[in-house]
Amino acid sequence: MKIAVLTSGGDSAGMNAVVRSVVKASILKGCEAWIVREGYEGLVRGNKEGETKDLYPPEDKSQSGTLHNLRFGDAELLKDGTGDSFAIGGRTLKGRYIIRVGWDDVRGWFSQGGTLIGTARSKTFRTQEGRLCAAYNLIKEGIDALVVCGGDGSLTGADVFRSEWPELVKTLREQNKITDEQVQEHTHLRIVGLVGSIDNDMSMTDLTIGAPTALHRICESIDNISSTAFSHSRAFVLEVMGRHCGWLALQAGVSCGADFIFIPERPPTGDSWEDEMCAAVHRHREIGKRTTIVIVAEGAHDKTLQPIKPDYVKDVLTERLGLDTRVTTLGHTQRGGRPCAFDRILPTLQGMQAVDALLEATPSTPSYMIGIQENKITRIPLVEAVVMTKAVSDAIKERNFEKAMSLRDPEFRESLEGFLTTSVFDSEPRLPVEKRMRVGLVHMGAPAGGMNAAIRAAVRYCVRQGHTPLAILNGFKGLLDDNVTELSWLKVDSWMTRGGSELGTNRTLPSSDLGAVASKFQEHNIQALLIVGGFEGFQALLDLAEGRKYYPAFHIPMVHLPATISNNVPATEYSLGSDTSLNALVDACDAIKQSASASRDRVFVVETQGGKCGYLATMGALATGACLVYTPEQGISLDMLRRDVKYLKTRYALDDKGKSEGRLVIRNEAASSVYTTEVITRMFKEEGGALFDSRFASLGHTLQGGIPSPMDRTRAVRLSLKCMSFLEQHHEKLRKQAGKAKQAEPESASVITIQSNLVAMVPVSEMVLQADMVNRRAKKAWWEDIKNLVEDISGRSQIVAFHLDELQKIIDENTRSRLG
Repeated sequence: MKIAVLTSGGDSAGMNAVVRSVVKASILKGCEAWIVREGYEGLVRGNKEGETKDLYPPEDKSQSGTLHNLRFGDAELLKDGTGDSFAIGGRTLKGRYIIRVGWDDVRGWFSQGGTLIGTARSKTFRTQEGRLCAAYNLIKEGIDALVVCGGDGSLTGADVFRSEWPELVKTLREQNKITDEQVQEHTHLRIVGLVGSIDNDMSMTDLTIGAPTALHRICESIDNISSTAFSHSRAFVLEVMGRHCGWLALQAGVSCGADFIFIPERPPTGDSWEDEMCAAVHRHREIGKRTTIVIVAEGAHDKTLQPIKPDYVKDVLTERLGLDTRVTTLGHTQRGGRPCAFDRILPTLQGMQAVDALLEATPSTPSYMIGIQENKITRIPLVEAVVMTKAVSDAIKERNFEKAMSLRDPEFRESLEGFLTTSVFDSEPRLPVEKRMRVGLVHMGAPAGGMNAAIRAAVRYCVRQGHTPLAILNGFKGLLDDNVTELSWLKVDSWMTRGGSELGTNRTLPSSDLGAVASKFQEHNIQALLIVGGFEGFQALLDLAEGRKYYPAFHIPMVHLPATISNNVPATEYSLGSDTSLNALVDACDAIKQSASASRDRVFVVETQGGKCGYLATMGALATGACLVYTPEQGISLDMLRRDVKYLKTRYALDDKGKSEGRLVIRNEAASSVYTTEVITRMFKEEGGALFDSRFASLGHTLQGGIPSPMDRTRAVRLSLKCMSFLEQHHEKLRKQAGKAKQAEPESASVITIQSNLVAMVPVSEMVLQADMVNRRAKKAWWEDIKNLVEDISGRSQIVAFHLDELQKIIDENTRSRLG
């Protein structure tokens, strides 16, 4: 099969990762990989007759795989933008829009922003004649499968193209442009869509490619603006992208603690949004808030569909409240820059899934869109997703905003409720006195990004409902020292963007003195408990739940919200802090790889944290393009190192002379007590000889610090509020029990988890069955197979397994081409 990939519509970060993933997955599956320049427009233009003659070797079914598809000569022309001019040696892309690419032709792409193969909105492709030209160009090159990365318009065009394909082929045969043999070979066009859109406006998927990076750009800007706003006690009105979808404005509002937002799906409900906004801002200023942030989506409007513009919002704040107000329009800065970690991981996994979907496609199966729900890559019929997406726009036009909200994914609605809960200050509590709780809030284990955001959300929820939020400072050790204080709505205002732990944290478990902990629970009248932390938090909850046999004080609702960069809490696929840490790892490795690539022949062995859990190393390797990864789960053996040395020597021998790539090897700190990072580095250096050098870098505690990522902030709010709701439900059950001796159900001590496409509360007693208590990790981790994927994408498996005689022929041929 010949598989082509194109990017269409607006550009977004992560599109290059899609192209890279599809190309490598295609070659791994024994297919030819092609790219289409300039989107659908390039498909219509195709290749001029004779332009591709003799450029590529004739197809040979026995010559598939990585080593026979290393490169075809056009990589640098694609990457450096010189494609349409004549390069040294006379090779050019001029007149060529459908190009075969090899393994090395896309190396290093996924760390680049935008799309290196170009994108365009093609009016011609929207016509029958244009699609006929596109069909002819695909058939001429023998391509029978297409991956399209773009927005809803691009994916709609893809499905129309596929549905018309039999008629297009018939017409081309009638015009004698193709032969009967070509008709037989191209009866069915396989198409898969991936959504590339910074607006995150496609229904039936939680995230679109490029949206996480755009949110990163917005939050970076707002974080910087907030410091100026605080200094001068100013108000800032920021306009962000989102013509028909308010996801960016909403998530930025949650992530950055905005005072008010305007989004298309849910405009202000009152007759005067000006009064509603000013009332909210005035309440915040009255209690002492020095900053005001209002975020406006570019497609924002009032309930009558009249546009709301940032300059007018500024005038309202200035004239009615007397605030010194500024307007900032972020514009296209939201699109640019290096992709964040998730916009490298998600497109890679989706690209691999897209190729699998193409290989499994039949004339009777629908065209699929590859999406994601929570933490699960999904296949969704493309037509259904497009129809639902258009239905959102139609509902907004009809002013049926409730329907528009219902058509967005559930996380969108939860995010809006979370924003309102954490941003609106209500002077009157919502619950009657008898239903209110005294809620203990504690951090456990090492610090992780999002811990403070989770506590901020919990405190704001408590204030809104009438509960008393009690901060237990410095963990359970602090509780024993009576370091307990009540938090206020304003006290936690700036905690969203703070890394580390504002409450203080340590690893001391309640079991160190369970009776004293129970006494302190009684003394401070703690009626519910939220633990935010890593494996220690899970262990602490287990200790308290087991302590119910002996201490009545522990018969209260208790919940653990996992927060650890190691992501080693059993039963959940995501812990707060792991995304922040992955982004810190990506930033460090991008800089390291620059150094390695500048030296051309250098391998860097990078050591990461993670304890005895290899999540950070594995996902970091996927996000940074590392060629090898070592984890505690698999360990390191001498045979493994021998194969890895063989791989590196072969890989460097196969590089073009003078164009070797700097390469990364990522090693978890606990992967082996014998084969340390320094030992492996020295081994590679010794064995590399004249082919490559080796250095090492230990990232250490830099992976724990820094400003939390937007994903960790927004998930912290969402999960924290679910935890608070859980505590309320079980507190009410206990309150209704007769008698003084309350007996809490086992389910009232639970851990909030993300499992595939679900968020679920799992009783801590059940969590133990899934935990490796000795190594402090899950018995079976969902991400373990990704280690194999990392090495497949680097070509390790095929290169190491290749027959030595055949391999030597390729190396000799490559060496002769270098000399010649």
